Formats: sequence, structure tokens, C-alpha cells
Amino acid sequence: MPGFSARPPAVPTVLVDDAIVRVTRWDFVPGADTGHHVHGMGYVVVPLTDCQFLIEDETGSREVLNKAGDAYRREAGVQHNVVNGGSKPMAFIEIEYK
Repeated sequence: MPGFSARPPAVPTVLVDDAIVRVTRWDFVPGADTGHHVHGMGYVVVPLTDCQFLIEDETGSREVLNKAGDAYRREAGVQHNVVNGGSKPMAFIEIEYK
């Protein structure tokens, strides 16, 4: 569950949630964030738009740019806050595998 943030919240829309995967679309206005959270499952992210991520974690913050259609995977246990660090809305699909 995302943590508290003074930023506008990113909007999750669950598209599929079954015994195998949970697929969520995340939409962010500029400056929106997920709030600090821990991933309980491994996941794949596929940007629907170009994404100018600002990732905040225990090491600090860093900017990560991903183009629409790129994909990346992370293991369970990742802890971070994901922020739209850009000036345009951004969206991505997150596929969590159970």
C-alpha cells in the first residue's frame, strides 16, 4: 500500500487480478507520486508514454527516463516512491506476478 505524500497521488486502475498476475495501469499528472511503498511481488513495468521517473529510495533520489514501450523487471522487496518528474502526464502498466 502506498505511503502518505503531500504530492498529488498517482491513480492506479487494476485491469486484471487473478491467481497468476495483477495488472495495474498507473496514471500520473506532473508531480504525482505513488507514495513510499514496498513491492510484495516481483513485477514488470511497461511505459505507455515516455516516462520521466524520479525514484526516491534509501539511497536518495535519481531520475530515470524510459521511453514508451520499454520494459523492465524488478524482484519483490523493492522499496521506493515513484514520482512523475516531468512536465507532462505519464502512464505505465505494472504486471505483478504472484
